Amino acid sequence: MRALPLSELRVVEIGSGDALAYCGKLFADFGAEVIKVEPPGGDPDRQIAPLVDAGGRRESATFAWLNTNKYSILGDLDQPDDTARIERLLADSDLLLDARHPTAIEASPLSHRRLREVQPGLAITSLSWFGEHGPYRDYLATDSVCRSLAGLVKLVGPAEGPPVLPRDGQIAVIAGLTAFIPTLAGLYARADQGARRFAVNAFEAMLQITEFDIALALEAGSTRPRIGLNRFGRGFPVGNYATKDGWLGVTVVTPAQWLGFCAMIGLPELGPDPRYSATADRFIHADELNSIIRPVLMHKTALEWFERGIELRLPLALVPDMAQLLAQPVMRERGAFAKVEIGASSFDAPVLPQRLTKSPCKPNGRAPRAGEHNDAELSPRRRTAERAVRPNEALPLSGIRIVDLTMGWAGPSAVRQLGDLGADIIKVESCQYPDWFRGTDPRGPYHPERTYEKTYWFQTMNRNKRGITLDLTTDDGRAVLKRLLAGADAVIDNYAADVLPRLGLDVAAMQAINPRLVVVTMPAFGITGRWSAARAYGSTLEQASGLPSVTGRDGDPPTMLHAALGDPVGGLNAAAALMLGLMHQKRTGEGQHIDLSQVECMLPMLASSIIEQSATGHTSPRIGNRHPRFVPSGCFPCAGDDQWVTLAVQTDAQWKALCRVMHRPDFAADPSLATADGRRADEDRIEIAVRHWTSSVRPELAMVTLQEAGIAAGVARLPIDLVGDPHLLKTGHWQPVVRRFMGAHLLPSVSYREDFADLPYPIERLAPTLGQHNDEVLRELGLSDAEIEGLHDRGVIGNVATTKKSGGVRLAAE
Repeated sequence: MRALPLSELRVVEIGSGDALAYCGKLFADFGAEVIKVEPPGGDPDRQIAPLVDAGGRRESATFAWLNTNKYSILGDLDQPDDTARIERLLADSDLLLDARHPTAIEASPLSHRRLREVQPGLAITSLSWFGEHGPYRDYLATDSVCRSLAGLVKLVGPAEGPPVLPRDGQIAVIAGLTAFIPTLAGLYARADQGARRFAVNAFEAMLQITEFDIALALEAGSTRPRIGLNRFGRGFPVGNYATKDGWLGVTVVTPAQWLGFCAMIGLPELGPDPRYSATADRFIHADELNSIIRPVLMHKTALEWFERGIELRLPLALVPDMAQLLAQPVMRERGAFAKVEIGASSFDAPVLPQRLTKSPCKPNGRAPRAGEHNDAELSPRRRTAERAVRPNEALPLSGIRIVDLTMGWAGPSAVRQLGDLGADIIKVESCQYPDWFRGTDPRGPYHPERTYEKTYWFQTMNRNKRGITLDLTTDDGRAVLKRLLAGADAVIDNYAADVLPRLGLDVAAMQAINPRLVVVTMPAFGITGRWSAARAYGSTLEQASGLPSVTGRDGDPPTMLHAALGDPVGGLNAAAALMLGLMHQKRTGEGQHIDLSQVECMLPMLASSIIEQSATGHTSPRIGNRHPRFVPSGCFPCAGDDQWVTLAVQTDAQWKALCRVMHRPDFAADPSLATADGRRADEDRIEIAVRHWTSSVRPELAMVTLQEAGIAAGVARLPIDLVGDPHLLKTGHWQPVVRRFMGAHLLPSVSYREDFADLPYPIERLAPTLGQHNDEVLRELGLSDAEIEGLHDRGVIGNVATTKKSGGVRLAAE
């Protein structure tokens, strides 16, 4: 059996939490020996519903999925003997993943500073809510509190409020992937550079979702308002629509898509109507257009509309519930789900979406019971790294070259992750088809004022890259690209599945040029299967995953999260896939194709709901902003216009503290409210009391007061508020830069710190202007000045956007 990419690694997990567990799952399912250290009695997350029979006791099915293919030992870190045993285990390990609170780590015999001294070859990654520095460091948090502070709540929901809080579990995937990428990059270079330590925090990890809305707000000078369920962004129609059978997800952005959509629904006269032809005008007339569109969509099923949309190259999606999702033939044929076993129980759950064709991951598998491997004999081994990385060492991916054939958000953000870690990223656009994040409407000032150089969000997604232009519809352009591929380590594209094959640049052709090339493709449903030609945006991916069906209140339509969630999720998964491919390449010298489905990348975000459906035969009703374990929990109004604070009472002691904050001794003395079950029976009355108190307090003061009382709470911030967030300012998240055409502006940083640094890596390169590095890169490929000039004269390269060609192959990225 072929060795998996991470089979040479031994990893130890200390602490609890689903972000830690998901990061560890990525290591374990790709072959690493992962040893989970649990407290006596087992990790408390083993008791989070849904529960299944684990052989004598009921345990969490979601916990089992997060911990497939791991070992479990018990250890009390307050006991010297157990601490010494774990330290001996670390002496034979490559990596420590640690989710203890920063203060607990600092006070422990297994502190990271001490481990760096006595075991310098041990790589370490810590995961926490807010990092090791800054005003929020010691704040208590839940998924909803963290999302609120990260600007991912306030814009979602009915206009009158409250904002919508999604289900738990999504931060685990974002933070787990965010930790996995730099950690694996450090391990990639460990033999030459030594072991690295990273500190990753979930708050900044979630800003990778918010950053597009922050850029929109900075460009506009304000944030768009919350205007209702499934009404968001600046486009229209965007949302979920009822059909004759099922829900249809629609995302129309470009003028061509609007014309195509109108033709599809049998109303072509709407397309050129001057009241609706511009995106902004459709947004203004949304209610009027919905009254026309909704009745028409009821004439066919969602599947009929979706399949017609594939033919017309429109970004549409089925919006399934969990039962429909698990039964979809496309998902089953691609192996998107596989069995998880724990004790006597088994159920289906999402498989990791990084589909490496030569070294695929284990498709889920067996999860350990607490302490199952206490007495197991682990094979002796010696780790590769013998020292810690030296100060001022090159970044871990220095010397790696990646060809970036992506556009928009998902692909560019994926490659940016590796550029942040030192890889040489060559971004390839063309003058005829620039990255569509430079602008989707080439009318008006696009060409004369070069507005394609001025969009804020393009700068965010394309830092730390070099940029060239090549017209790949020409023989000359393809010839240059082939020379670039011949010397590259990896290439990634997020074009629709049929685009590069029609140019003679399919996966086989690229690997024929360079057999060691890691090739990542990332269409919506992957490069294989009956839906491989489907077009998608981030919203389409969210719709197709089924996530809207478990978000919001029971009785509401499937509810979108208003943040194009699929793009950053796809980007993080693609970056992880690239790193796994590079690890395999380093060990074997082989390249391979990684067939990433961006819809499958979304499935871990709703794993708990998928697992519940598979394990129990049903999915729990949507409960709005309430929480299945924490009572009370929700988003409550504060003093001021549209001001909100999110809070969660996680323990009975916190309930007493909340009663003191609200000046309600009668609630504190009521024995029927002393437990979560008792409070749940009277949740309406409790929420009225909470609203009465929060409505009298401004949101910042409410958050600080609750946190000082030991209660998880956070302001529901707007994206633009984050530019002035005190924690982000203190920890250096925003880096001021100056770029041609843009002037002075702010760029976000990576969501981790290396070693014990207060600040993130500095941004080394700003996003390239169109064709900025043509001469530099082409000379590196050996082209002469005359050859470069000839390419420019023939329009193969350039630095100014030109009118698109008529006919030929359209380089559509989405």
